[in-house]
Amino acid sequence: LCLGTTRNNFEGKKVIHLEYEAYTSMAETEIKKICRDVRQKWPSIKHIAVHHRLGVVPITEASVIIAVSSPHRAESLEAVMYCINTLKASVPIWKKVCLE
Repeated sequence: LCLGTTRNNFEGKKVIHLEYEAYTSMAETEIKKICRDVRQKWPSIKHIAVHHRLGVVPITEASVIIAVSSPHRAESLEAVMYCINTLKASVPIWKKVCLE
C-alpha cells in the first residue's frame, strides 16, 4: 500500500494545499497501462487499485493511493513501488503547490 499525503512544507516554505489537474482520459488510459504492466511483470498479483485525486487537496490528506495484493509480500511491495514511480513519470497529472 502506498498512500501519498500532502505535506505542510515544500523547500522550507509553508504549504496551504496542493491542486491537481489532469488530462483525465489520457491519465486513465496510462493508469490502466501501468496495471497491465504490473500483471505482466508479477503474474502472482491478485488485485490492483490506483486512485489519484484531482482538484484541491488540503495538507494531511491523501493525493494518491495504490494498493496491490499478492500471495507474497515482496511482489506486492515491488509492484507498488513500480506503480508510484511510473505514475509520477508518465501519467498526465499536474501539481500546483500553493504556498502561504
